Amino acid sequence: MSYAEATQQPKANALVSQVTLDSPLPQYTRVADAINAIPAQHSGTWVIEVQPGIYQESIIIQTPNVHVRGVDKKTTKIVFSRYAGQVIHPDTDEVFGTGRTATVEITASNVHLSNLSILNSFDYPANEIRSQEDPNRVSGTQAVALKTAVTADKTFLDNIELWGYQDTLYLKGNRAYIKGGLVAGHIDFIFGGGTAFFDSVDIVSRKRNTGNGITGYITAPSTLNTRPFGFVFSNCNLAREAGVPNQSVALGRPWHPTTTFSEGRYASPYAIGHSLFINTYMDTHISLEGWTSMTGKTKNGGIKYFNPLTDARFAEFKSHGPGAFQNEARPTLSDVEMLFYSKASVLQGWHPM
Repeated sequence: MSYAEATQQPKANALVSQVTLDSPLPQYTRVADAINAIPAQHSGTWVIEVQPGIYQESIIIQTPNVHVRGVDKKTTKIVFSRYAGQVIHPDTDEVFGTGRTATVEITASNVHLSNLSILNSFDYPANEIRSQEDPNRVSGTQAVALKTAVTADKTFLDNIELWGYQDTLYLKGNRAYIKGGLVAGHIDFIFGGGTAFFDSVDIVSRKRNTGNGITGYITAPSTLNTRPFGFVFSNCNLAREAGVPNQSVALGRPWHPTTTFSEGRYASPYAIGHSLFINTYMDTHISLEGWTSMTGKTKNGGIKYFNPLTDARFAEFKSHGPGAFQNEARPTLSDVEMLFYSKASVLQGWHPM
């Protein structure tokens, strides 16, 4: 960050640091403590500046109009380890489930995060190579780095790195704008029923130690059919870590979450997931067919395969690079259709600053 950029930023209201700073501002050693100390009534945006360090904690941001600002995403990190199959307490069989594993969860509106790395440090690779008979092998390996709850709106992730493996970024909220930065994972690592516009983001597929054929899925949207936009990627870069095979990663698959209805629990027919890649570079790890199917539970307890072409809204526009194949399995939009998918339309008139 240049001096000019630093002087143009709003002044901080509080500081988080692992060492004592010479400043009159309130100081905290934990990010969660600084967030919990935000006055219930404050004008404008409350800015919390986080100094370099590794902060081992989980955070829920429930106060609107907050900006948590790191100094540098490479040196300012929020890290926590929790996975879906982990028991909440040794005396109970209740587990966290995917929705309660997030290192950072946002439940409020107008929350801005910048210049940070957020990691769920659950060691998926170490667990993956354990044998099925190993008593230390765990199930329920979904582990979320960041989640926006259904109550969240106008979430701005600015130059943020999100690191995980399975289910890294869980988007349930209304509008999220992700500008720059990085999202890394392998299985369904950008998923949920929310709306988000990804602008010039590096989407990094990570290596799995098991599995043949398709080893990763970038998106698993569960967008309701009443919602026009799900996940829109514009000018992004689909990259991979070393060891990810060629043509082994799908752009997405249709997630129809098991939902409770009056006649039972089964895969929601109303979740017609939406993912769109616009002018995005795709490396050789992207599969020839682009998209793939996903299973869900039927009313009578059976299994249904949801077709990516008929049970979802998947498309591309001007994909390029060695993984940007053109065939009938990969729908493309026309220039006229693309007029509907502007950033202003997806964000419904919200202009993140």
